[in-house]
Amino acid sequence: MSHLADCDDTTPLLRDDASSDDSQDEDYRSRWRSIRVMYFTMFLSSVGFTIVITSLWPYLQKIDDSANASFLGWVVAAYSLGQMLASPLFGLWSNYRPRREPLVCSIIINLSANIYYAYAYLPRTNNKYHMLMSRAFVGFGAGNVAVVRSYVAGATSLKERTSAMANMSACQALGFILGPALQACLSFIGERGVTVRVIDLQLNMYTAPALLAAAFGLINILLVVLVLREHRVDDDGRHIRAINYTSEDRDDISEETEETIDQVAVLTSNILFFIVMFIFAVFETIATPLSMDMFAWTRKEAVLYNGIIICGIGFESILVFLLVKVASQRFGDRPVLLAGLAIIFCGFFILLPWGNHYPKIQWADLKNNSLVSQMSKAVTASNSSVEPTGCPYEQTWCQYTPAISLAQYISSDFLIGVGYPACNVMSYTLYSKILGPKPQCSVLLLQCYTKWI
Repeated sequence: MSHLADCDDTTPLLRDDASSDDSQDEDYRSRWRSIRVMYFTMFLSSVGFTIVITSLWPYLQKIDDSANASFLGWVVAAYSLGQMLASPLFGLWSNYRPRREPLVCSIIINLSANIYYAYAYLPRTNNKYHMLMSRAFVGFGAGNVAVVRSYVAGATSLKERTSAMANMSACQALGFILGPALQACLSFIGERGVTVRVIDLQLNMYTAPALLAAAFGLINILLVVLVLREHRVDDDGRHIRAINYTSEDRDDISEETEETIDQVAVLTSNILFFIVMFIFAVFETIATPLSMDMFAWTRKEAVLYNGIIICGIGFESILVFLLVKVASQRFGDRPVLLAGLAIIFCGFFILLPWGNHYPKIQWADLKNNSLVSQMSKAVTASNSSVEPTGCPYEQTWCQYTPAISLAQYISSDFLIGVGYPACNVMSYTLYSKILGPKPQCSVLLLQCYTKWI
């Protein structure tokens, strides 16, 4: 039986670590079924976010001509603001009640908000504000991330925790793969798409992904209701009774006195996590508008090509997650985190503009700005199939900032795709180890706040 004790080093990514004594125990199997539901919840949450991320800017431009790149920043920030407001509520709820309650409530809100997003084009005015509100509600519904991670951290032993956190991050990365991939596939529906008159819905490349995300949410609700059970174990894998524990026939040991948390370590971890998430948030936000400006891609091309690129990054991240567990066991969690940060730095350094080639300017053949404005409106009105490409003439920085090449863009994506997943899983793993097996949802909220900021 001794060979089973060492299976942690050789098990596949989503296989569970257990001793031979626990392998036949029904409670053990129930615990890992519930953890897998949390994996799937994180996966669907990731899909629900990334399935629209590459089309967010083109959709905003299409439904409201007054929207600009600055407003796009507010739309992206609305998602994080919604999470920030919702997470304390869901976290407090989960500390005193079964976690399926806040999870089901949050997923229903997320599902409804995606339907709202799909109908954001319908109002006659202020469409951009409807998109802003829909993204805020999508973020509000996604405020269950701390509950999900807290559940997994509390339901795993110290030996299982690194692997479980890596599994969760791998599921998140898999969502990052399928989300943009599905968006890229749905881009072939086109901007016009088809109209379902019965429900007054225009089904196109922008609305179909949001509706698909809503369908995923319905599946997620069924899994949480039917499969999820409450479990909590100490560092050695022994069950302890949680505050929100619902009655089951089991002999639990009483909860031990909680140790004092190392506040310096918590603060340092949050600072590092803020850096990691800030870097990736900047990258994912500017990817679509930057590529449209630099490479003169149309809205459809930007959605398709960025979807393919992010899909490739997701596959790359899966390979990184497979290596993170082995690397952390050999070199330690901190060296892996530092290596990831160094790789991300190299990725952004490569993205700096070099050379003397400048981006294409929209209406570059016209020199008078007022004439440009009038002509652009006239052409757009007379021929809706004509879509101006390149850097808008209002962005004066395009006239003196060298354009980045496609090779630079892809190389930067590749390096960030290596560094970010390593930093992500190591930051969560270190944080959960610092907190230990105690109820972590309230403390994990602090880390989530650094992410949303």
